Amino acid sequence: MAVGLSTLLKTVVDNKATGLHIRGNSNVFVRIDGKIRAIENCFLTNEEVKKIAAAIMSERDKKMLEQNLSVDFALDAKEHGRFRFNIYRQSGKMCMSVRHIPLKIPSFTDLNLPGETLTKISQNRRGLILVTGMTGSGKSSTLAAMIDVINRNRACHILTVEDPIEFVHLEQKAIISQLSLGTDTLSYTSALRYALRQDPDIILLGELRDVEVIKAAIFAAETGHLVFSTIHTINASQTISRLIESFPAEQQGQVRSQLADLIKGVISQRLVPKIGGGLIPALEIMVPTGQIKKAIEENKIADINKAMINGDYYGMTTFDKSLARLHLAGRVSLEDALANATIAETVRLLVKGATVDGFKL
Repeated sequence: MAVGLSTLLKTVVDNKATGLHIRGNSNVFVRIDGKIRAIENCFLTNEEVKKIAAAIMSERDKKMLEQNLSVDFALDAKEHGRFRFNIYRQSGKMCMSVRHIPLKIPSFTDLNLPGETLTKISQNRRGLILVTGMTGSGKSSTLAAMIDVINRNRACHILTVEDPIEFVHLEQKAIISQLSLGTDTLSYTSALRYALRQDPDIILLGELRDVEVIKAAIFAAETGHLVFSTIHTINASQTISRLIESFPAEQQGQVRSQLADLIKGVISQRLVPKIGGGLIPALEIMVPTGQIKKAIEENKIADINKAMINGDYYGMTTFDKSLARLHLAGRVSLEDALANATIAETVRLLVKGATVDGFKL
């Protein structure tokens, strides 16, 4: 490891930072509690950043950087844990965005997630489970916790395809095959094509990047597998819309029917500043009740939110319900709850005890 990088990675771990930004001819920055902060007296020239990058990239990574002007890979920094690197250039300077991946697989309790609901979703034997949210919202950690629950409780074969591999799972009751895109397989679609011959029960895809991957994931779910993946959407209803609208108009009716049958859970996340420091997830959870399935089949996407806001019995919630509850529990400020709301006025009304769409806290 290049001189200086180990110290920077230790700074990330010691300060419980979620990210590190290294930029040529610039200060080094960390992200703590969602905010970017400069590390004091830590300036790196472009040449120094280039040397750090050259020392940690494989020959394949260097070729990918030259071809695509950006490359992702994971680095095992031993006692400091694992780190996901994205190396890129901006204004002719070498830059790195680094995210910390703890060695220990986090539990639902560690992540402040509703363990009972997510465990129940994870117990499905077939179908499609999606964890959604913007970059840095904790999707990978949630997926890792769900896979860990299965690993500890079910004798099965779990196959993951990631770019790059983030959390490393040690086999417990399950056997686990973790494929790294570009090293162990050429693409998500190629991995899925061959995966069906490798006798998996559960398939985790790092991301539904395009319509071809979505098609492959739907096919895998239809053939009796439980498929987990992520997608960059802001809530559950947008997730369903994005999947359907990825297909040509003439295919969308069929896709709606497929998704109504296959979707077993959509977990959307937003990390919100916590009173006293740190971040806590606000969640939107959708599970396939009869009302939800009908809304998807009939393309009544607006009805999904109404079903979720009244779906406590099934473990469902909306962002606005989640944020209102976090505020009333003294965990997030009203200002941050409103800033992260889907509809700020809904949070205001719920906090005041008003009824919204037939629901009252």
